[in-house]
Amino acid sequence: MVSAAVPATAAASVANAPTAASVIRPSVKLPAWLEVAKPRLIPLLLATTLGGMALSAGGSPSGATIACTLVGGSLASAAAGVLNCLWEQELDGRMQRTSRRALPSGRLAQRQAFALAIGLTALSVAVLVIGVNPLAASLSLLGLCSYVLLYTALLKPRTTQNIVIGGVAGAIPPLVGAAAATGGLGWSSWWLFSLVMLWTPAHFWALALLLKDDYRSVGIPMLPVVKGVVVTTRAISHYAWATVAFSLLGVLALPSGGLLYGLMVLPFNARLLQLSGRLRAQPDDPQRARALFRWSIFYLFGICLLLLLARLPQAALMGPDLFGVSLSALPTLVG
Repeated sequence: MVSAAVPATAAASVANAPTAASVIRPSVKLPAWLEVAKPRLIPLLLATTLGGMALSAGGSPSGATIACTLVGGSLASAAAGVLNCLWEQELDGRMQRTSRRALPSGRLAQRQAFALAIGLTALSVAVLVIGVNPLAASLSLLGLCSYVLLYTALLKPRTTQNIVIGGVAGAIPPLVGAAAATGGLGWSSWWLFSLVMLWTPAHFWALALLLKDDYRSVGIPMLPVVKGVVVTTRAISHYAWATVAFSLLGVLALPSGGLLYGLMVLPFNARLLQLSGRLRAQPDDPQRARALFRWSIFYLFGICLLLLLARLPQAALMGPDLFGVSLSALPTLVG
């Protein structure tokens, strides 16, 4: 499993290096072997995995299943991070912020990093196959491959739409969670998958605005580099609105507690629209881009937390789901 936030760790802005780097630079120096695994990105992946579990009808998965799912997903994400660092070692060495990373700086050898990636991948698959089920393991491996091959190798150096298409990698964790909980994929898990896909461009492009000069210096065709900041902030606004509209379908996607979710998601959506609107009004203001980037992370964490809260027994006491439609009724209505 990998996250759409993973690509956002590429390069810092030359013009705004001190401020842009402060958004994403770790405050604690990590050992080389841990740095290449990009551990700061894993918590959001695990949150969306739990969100996928919360959307599954029926009883809750066992504690052992949840633990194995989270451990296996963490290992797969770490493996993806290492493979990404290996693939982009030469590119990282030419960019301002990433030149001091473990591989381009020589603090970790390529052979060691590759062995680490293989070991993490194998261990992830073993944990998920044995402790969860083959479907969850397959989806997690698909997320890893999508990030490394689809996004990093194929799309990132070739198109401004790299994160729009490549965001599929970061959207897979909810499917892993659903597969772990039920052994299958219902439409509600695909709703969260789609929501993460819609969320990703606004999240990533907000950071890309801060890092555009470093991307430009190495010829990576990120949207702010090719189309400029005005077009980028307009696209961010469009995706923010799409994310907000699609998030409301969670009222129907939840097997229970949809009304609670629908009410509590409103302030999250209002803040996302407010920040994207402010950025569109002043596209050259790095502070507004930074504020949106930070909120977008909190936003997705919040969505997943609301999904979990909506499944508490107390949430069902608020009343039936909006419109009286529940997940179990949808197949009958559609059919």
